[in-house]
Formats: sequence, C-alpha cells, structure tokens
Amino acid sequence: MKFLFAAFLAVFAFSGEASGADVPVSEDSAACIECHSTFNAGIVSAWEKSRMSKVTPRAAKSVAPKQRRVSFDQIPDPFADVVVGCAECHTLNSENHKDSFEHNGYKVHVVVTPQDCATCHPVEVNQYGKNLMSEAYGNLENNPVYRSLVKSVTGVQSFKGLAATLMDPDELTLSDACRQCHGTVVDVKGFATRETDQGEMSFPVLTGWPNQGVGRINPDGSKGSCSACHTRHQFGIEMARKPYTCSQCHKGPDVPAYKVYEVSKHGNMYSALGHGWNFDPVPWNIGKDISAPTCATCHVSLVSADGDIVVERTHQMNDRLPWRIFGPIYAHPHPKAPDTTIIKNKAGLPLPTDLTGEPAAEYLISAEEQRERRKTMQKVCLSCHSQTWVEGHFERFENTIKKTNEMTLAATNVLLSAWKKGAASQKDGLFNEAIEKRWVEQWLFYANSTRFSSAMAGADYGVFANGRWAMAKNMQEMVEWLKFKLQAKEPPPRS
Repeated sequence: MKFLFAAFLAVFAFSGEASGADVPVSEDSAACIECHSTFNAGIVSAWEKSRMSKVTPRAAKSVAPKQRRVSFDQIPDPFADVVVGCAECHTLNSENHKDSFEHNGYKVHVVVTPQDCATCHPVEVNQYGKNLMSEAYGNLENNPVYRSLVKSVTGVQSFKGLAATLMDPDELTLSDACRQCHGTVVDVKGFATRETDQGEMSFPVLTGWPNQGVGRINPDGSKGSCSACHTRHQFGIEMARKPYTCSQCHKGPDVPAYKVYEVSKHGNMYSALGHGWNFDPVPWNIGKDISAPTCATCHVSLVSADGDIVVERTHQMNDRLPWRIFGPIYAHPHPKAPDTTIIKNKAGLPLPTDLTGEPAAEYLISAEEQRERRKTMQKVCLSCHSQTWVEGHFERFENTIKKTNEMTLAATNVLLSAWKKGAASQKDGLFNEAIEKRWVEQWLFYANSTRFSSAMAGADYGVFANGRWAMAKNMQEMVEWLKFKLQAKEPPPRS
C-alpha cells in the first residue's frame, strides 16, 4: 500500500486525547500508529498531544489571518482534510530524500526537514532561511578560521618532550560537540538489515545522526531543523516560546543569553509568575498572555493586549537585530547575508572585522538598516516601558558595545606584540598557544558576556560573572605573560 497524494485516502475517527473530538486520520497514518504505538509509544503519545493531531490543514487555514498558524496558499485536497500524522510527514517528498526506504509497503524517510514542513509553513521556512542559524553548519565548517578554533577546542592533545601535540578531532567528537547546535551533514552511507519484532527489515545507515542542529544539512538538501525549537513529535509552540528551548545552545560562556536572562528582571518575573502565563495563543498578547518577555517575545512575535500588532511575527530572528554582539572578534553591524563565509576583511580573512576592529562594511548592514532594526526592537520594549526608559537602556547598551570592543582591541594589541616579538607565532594557527587562548577568552567569553548582560539587563554577568572583572584580569595576565616570555628569551647577564 503505497502512499500517494493523488490516491484516495480512507479516513476513520480518531479521538484526540486533549480535545476529545473526532478528527480524520489518513489510512496510511493509521497503519503507522497501529504498529508504532506498541514499539514507540512515546512518539505516538507525543503526537496525540500535538495540535497537528487535532486540526486539519483546511481547518487551520480557515481561521482569521492574525490567528493562523499555517501560511500555505494552496494544499492538495486529500492532504487538506486529514490531520498531519506520521505518513503526512515521513512520506512527503520522498523522491527528494536520500534517506527514503521501503518500509511495510510505504516509501518512508527518517529525517523530516524544513522542506517537508514548508508544505504547510512556507513563509516560516523561507524566513528561517534568512537567519545565520540556517547556515550554522557551513558558517562553522567552511570558514578556516572558525574550523581552526573548533580543532583547538575539540582535538585531543598528547604531551611529549615538553610539547603538546594537537590532533584533528574525529567525526563522532565533532557531532557530539560544536555540531550538536550548529548541525551535522546527515547523509546515507548505505543500508543495513536487522532483526526486529516484525521480522527482518532493512534501514538506512545515516551519518551525522541523530542531530537537531539549527543548520543541519538534510538528506533532501535543505538546511536546518524545525525540531531544534519545536521538538518532535508534539511540536508545541509553548516550548518554542519558553526560554529553556533557546538555552540548549545559548547558555554560555560564549553565548550566555539564557544565564543572563535568568538573573535579569525579566527572567525573575518569568520564574516567579510564568506559571500563570499563557504560552499557546496566536496571536500572543503582551499584558494579557504574558507580563514580561521571553526570547521569543523579542525575536519572533508580539501583539498588544488590545490586539494591535506591535511588530510583525517572524521566523527571521535577525530582522530586529542591528548588532551582532557575540564575537568573532568584535561586535559589529549584522551581516547582510546568512552565509558569512563570503565575508572577507582587508587581510583576506573570512572575518567581519579586521584584527584592529574595522568592519568589513561591504558585507554588513548599513547604518540606516541598523537604525530601522533598532526601531523595530524598541517597539517591543515600548510595549511595557516608557520612551525615556528605552532610550536610556539602548544608550547604555551601545556604550557597552563600544567599550568591550576597546577592551578586545587592547587584548589584540598584546597578541600582535607577542607575534611581532617572537613570543608567540601565528604560523601554526591562531588558537593553540596560551596567550592566543587568553585572547580568545577576552572576546568569546568576557566581552560577549558583558554585551549580553547589557542587552538583557542582567547586571552581574556584566561585572563579575565573566564580565568586566574577567576582561580586566585577563588583560593584565596577557601583559604579564608577554613580559615573562620576553624576559625568558633574554640572554643571561655576563658574569
């Protein structure tokens, strides 16, 4: 029994657990449920709790535009009038999936991708593709500077003859480290037969799997993973709107957004009062459903309590961001394109600034675009704060950007001096000597923490918890290290 959109879909009554309503489930999905409810009960149970198990695409499209959770213009009729079940996702576009395989009479693929989700959510998938996150794998792996940093972090070292030797990390280590968030390349390296309770079956053997990284390269060629935020198989909007989801990759010390949020006034309100907030409605009303922002409030969607649109909801999270505040190496205007490997600074390096901090302006948004994005983000703030409050906050924040860049420049000058005087060498890489690692910490940990703290009003992270104190201490230690190395190179005095 092969699933085809053009084929007739028999439907039967399925009782949605949460609503108690009878909803039409396709015969193909019913067959999946019958078997997998025994072998993968957790998957089926999660899907039963999902909105997709209770609402057909046609019904989802019929609501008022402001309340809509789908964005398609047209959808094939057989698909429109059944709920989105197993078959509707795992047999969709199977001809484009390298991971498709014959399974009990169906052509099934393992990895559900943004291109599959675009059947019902094309606008959201298109918007997501404009984020740096969608290119997170390539931006890391196709940039030799970043790749060198990854090696310095994940490579195994050996020690012999008073020297440490760094070896390249293996694929399993990379998949278990940086690529957990950035994404892997999921490809099919063959098929394997194994014995199951249903007899002998053949399954694809996937590289880079499992993974839900935001820039994952999928077997159908698409990029990203919707389940990074809308975890399968419940895909709850509530989960995507709560800060814990963002904390999976934004916890620090390099991107300490969640840790800063926790100690901020907004985070305090969420911890104290959030149990009474409503995270499910579309539209999502500030003042009515929530009393303080989470990550999604500022970066994805928001309307006012009376229903007026404050800012358009979007899955292009960067269209409210004038600055890219976490290094490399300095805070700088946001890149124009999500693919940052195309950026070249004056030295020809794939970095958005020179080592001296001068932006590679050709590849970054203009000052005018920065002002427009700044206004958009300020509209979110103005939902709860006065104009003077918001202006004062942004004045402090942009001053922090300036000062942390100055501290990064000071640390960079120490490193440049070390290279010039022979106390260190850049010929074997930027990140493998002690002073180079301290330099990385200056911008990747301490400057970043300080800027995130200022952006989100989480003061302690901007002072003592990897903030200004750490920047000052690290700077002094770099200077002392350089002095010590230069003194060690001096010939002993003649007797």
